[in-house]
Amino acid sequence: MKGTVYKSTGNWYSVQTDSNEVYKCNIKGKFRSLGIKSTNPIAVGDQVNFEIINKKDFTGIINRIENRKNYIIRKSVNLSKFSHIIASNIDCCFLFVTPSNPITSSIFIDRILIATKSFGIDTIILFNKTDIYSKNDIKYIDNLRDIYSKIGYKCLNISVLKEININNIIEIMKDKISIFTGHSGVGKSSLVNLLDPSLNIKTAKVSKQNEKGQHTTTYAEMYDLNFGARIIDSPGIKGFGLIDIEKSELGGYFSEFILLKDDCKFNNCLHENEPNCAVKEAVVNGVISESRYKSYRSLLINEDKSFRTDNR
Repeated sequence: MKGTVYKSTGNWYSVQTDSNEVYKCNIKGKFRSLGIKSTNPIAVGDQVNFEIINKKDFTGIINRIENRKNYIIRKSVNLSKFSHIIASNIDCCFLFVTPSNPITSSIFIDRILIATKSFGIDTIILFNKTDIYSKNDIKYIDNLRDIYSKIGYKCLNISVLKEININNIIEIMKDKISIFTGHSGVGKSSLVNLLDPSLNIKTAKVSKQNEKGQHTTTYAEMYDLNFGARIIDSPGIKGFGLIDIEKSELGGYFSEFILLKDDCKFNNCLHENEPNCAVKEAVVNGVISESRYKSYRSLLINEDKSFRTDNR
């Protein structure tokens, strides 16, 4: 029997077939996990084959994963040698960004964009909670929108509460499998509830004491929406370590760097300490944003370390 993994909780997986039957499945013994050292061999979005154990109780055992077209992966915070697959087989990623309540840093944005770009996943940046922006918030978001729109990313100012630009999101999502990602408390689950109120996903307010989101989504789960789309609601991410990107390859994930690479003195320029570097000159001249270059340098220096920040 074939199906799609809609939910993963520990060793149990909810698998939905093409006929919309949902089976509760687990895995047995040694399981081939497509060669990835992961804390979760099976992820939401995976296409799997499973054996029905009890038709009446809708239980089964997964025996094979089909090859993934892509996936989003991050380093496990507690098991640095392992990674955690957030979701697989994704058409589009929506990255939620807020200037406060909680704060989303530019370096966090860049890490997500590099991760999705490395697997060919289109990413749209959503600046949420526009209805409560202060003057400083507006200035911060305007700067981010200017940076990312110039390098080709679609950016939308939205408000889940006031339903601003929600129809634009719906049009992008139709006939696609999308994922919502970002810190806890940025409004991911609230938007899913707005798109389909019948789902009634649990949400919680951001802590007033430290402006950090509370984890209401504890595992990734896929939902069928009533306008012909599927959405994966993922847990809020604090740490995001990149996987399998070499130092020599990193600059290739910064589109504005690629345009200037041939103007550097050295073909293998890392845009760090080399003389006559066109990228560094562009940063000085304001052609490349300083925040993007700082993100690049941070990744270059800390490529093997798990990343944690909630600061600007």
